[in-house]
Amino acid sequence: MCFDTDSRPPIAPVAGGAIDAEEVRLTSADGAAFRAYVARSAAPTGAGMIVLPDVRGLHRYYEELTLRLAEAGIDAIGIDYFGRTAPDDDRGDEFPFMDHVGQTRYATLSADVAAAAAAIREVDGGRVHRLFTIGFCFGGRLSFDAATMGLGLEGVIGFYGWPTGKPRNDVPVPADVVDRMEGRVLGIFGGADEGIGPDAVAEWEAALAGAGVPHEVVTYPGAPHSFFDRKRAEFAEASADAWARALRFVAEG
Repeated sequence: MCFDTDSRPPIAPVAGGAIDAEEVRLTSADGAAFRAYVARSAAPTGAGMIVLPDVRGLHRYYEELTLRLAEAGIDAIGIDYFGRTAPDDDRGDEFPFMDHVGQTRYATLSADVAAAAAAIREVDGGRVHRLFTIGFCFGGRLSFDAATMGLGLEGVIGFYGWPTGKPRNDVPVPADVVDRMEGRVLGIFGGADEGIGPDAVAEWEAALAGAGVPHEVVTYPGAPHSFFDRKRAEFAEASADAWARALRFVAEG
């Protein structure tokens, strides 16, 4: 698991920043319904963000992240992955997420991302005209791959998403599909990540450069996998810098 169940984004709330937020249900291209969480900005910038969670699905961490994005002027929607397999929408401490991760497939994941893109672009009559994705771990890899989905994205952001190695289920390895990527890429990694080592990050950056994909790849020395966590006070500086980079990436899109 990427985060503890009581983890939260290391971002201070901005008073009056988010106009409203609500849980919604979206319908994918195959007719499956799944849960999403939408936050609309009180001061929209025209940017929108699809939030792609880690293996736990739409946990409270990611609902809160949509609020922090909205406070920054970015209309945001977080999606759950398990509407087809889980008996209910509870993603709390007892949810057996790994039983469901193994049942995900790229065709349905990408269809759900497309449904979220359509939904966030419909907010308040279509005020989102620059769309991005941001993902973490499992969702980080999916966020990188979203650049190949033909959704007209301005850019994709991946926090410690596996960029190389072997496919997981049938989700493509991002480094293998860079030639089909559209938009820009921001990759954020921890230098002490035991799963994604420096060789993998270097291979990822070389693949992006070789394909001519505009990109920024940042590694924070000493930071582990899932360092972007309010509980990890020792990595507060790295988290603050990563958040600032993500916001700048969107602003420059």
